[in-house]
Amino acid sequence: MSVSTAAPTATTAVDDQPACRDTTASLPVLGRDVTVPLVTGGEVTYAALDYAASAPALQRVWDDVAAYAPYYGSVHRGAGYLSQLSTDLFENARRTVEEFLDCRDGDQVVFTRSTTDSLNLLAAALPADCQVFVFETEHHASLLPWRDARVTYLNAPRTPGEAVATLERALAERDPRGPTLVCVTGASNVTGELWPVRELAAAAHAHGARIVLDAAQLAPHHPVSVRELDVDWVAFSGHKLYAPFGSGVLAGRADWLTAAEPYLAGGGASRKVSRRVDGGVDVEWHESAARHEAGSPNVIGAYSIASACKALTEAGFDALVAREQQLIDTVRTGLAEVPEVRVLSLFGDDAPRVGVISFVVEGWNSSHFAAALSAEYGIGVRDGLFCAHPLVRTLLGSDPQSQGECGAPEAAPGEKSLNAIRVSFGAGTPDEHVERFVRAVKELVRNGAKWNYRTVEGRCVPAV
Repeated sequence: MSVSTAAPTATTAVDDQPACRDTTASLPVLGRDVTVPLVTGGEVTYAALDYAASAPALQRVWDDVAAYAPYYGSVHRGAGYLSQLSTDLFENARRTVEEFLDCRDGDQVVFTRSTTDSLNLLAAALPADCQVFVFETEHHASLLPWRDARVTYLNAPRTPGEAVATLERALAERDPRGPTLVCVTGASNVTGELWPVRELAAAAHAHGARIVLDAAQLAPHHPVSVRELDVDWVAFSGHKLYAPFGSGVLAGRADWLTAAEPYLAGGGASRKVSRRVDGGVDVEWHESAARHEAGSPNVIGAYSIASACKALTEAGFDALVAREQQLIDTVRTGLAEVPEVRVLSLFGDDAPRVGVISFVVEGWNSSHFAAALSAEYGIGVRDGLFCAHPLVRTLLGSDPQSQGECGAPEAAPGEKSLNAIRVSFGAGTPDEHVERFVRAVKELVRNGAKWNYRTVEGRCVPAV
């Protein structure tokens, strides 16, 4: 239903806000003024350079959610004004995401908890005897959900062209019986490199397969058009798109989703429930996106994703991409000036990428280096295998089949470790943060750490 705007609503309250419309440099984010203590004394403004794990929420998103909060109500079921308003807000958020992704007529947008949840939902909806093809380079969210399918893991390609050729060969040699799905990332969460999604989609469709795009690292940095990329589904997370934790999206073709049993059984997914004469229960499930959204939906999560989509669209991806490329150039140029640093890459130095760069430093344990960046410079990066173990181990030249942990291994400072350091940034990153990072890397390599560190439960921390 349509909610009257005669009384204050979340929509009008948000749309009337002038805050956070400045798009000349970066989009304001929460935490940009937070200071943290240094082990060497004093405090410094925190440089959040771990966007690939979770980007800080946009101030615009936070303000929009705050404007809506007094009008909070449970959706789809309430006769009261606030429930109706919240229902309108929730369904309008769905339409905003459809527009953001340039979905086709008939596509469904299902709100989930995350990219991982989205891909597990799709995995649960696969037709019987489905074959799945996935590169070893994927994040575990894309690598692992396909437990009830016949899965073929493809070796890491070294060029975009090799990726397409590898997929084409695998599809040509597959068992032609039954449905087939290809899962591929849009941008690597390890190297930041862009994958040839449109070409991979064309290869999949030429062989009668479907394709799902993991856009967790792509959507915050580049426009994602379902139509132009010609993918069948796309999945992404709100917490990487400058929205708070706990919300995600699976968008795409409705047929497999409608034919599948509901992802969760419960209220909201069911249209009609009745008792049978024999004492059992008959259920008629929804055929819309609600089929896989059982329970009380995360209205604030859906609204925050929609708010982030609007903010990025209004800022203009051309301007955002151009500015991010400047930050990428600053980091890559600075790291190239340090002989001890090796940047990890699949496709080579000239490959287009988003603001995600992983590297190792000769003579340093990666956990030790990341700990020193945090404790001595107030810079937050990530170290480890980034929940992409086979890819990182391939890039490091170790056994891609060996086991590891998502966090830092138990190697002590100074000992060799089979993990890397990742710096990542985006629309909310000030120039000073990446400039401080480059200076810190050079100083640590040149002068060493100023503090002593020890390993506690697999994590390198300053010694007290």
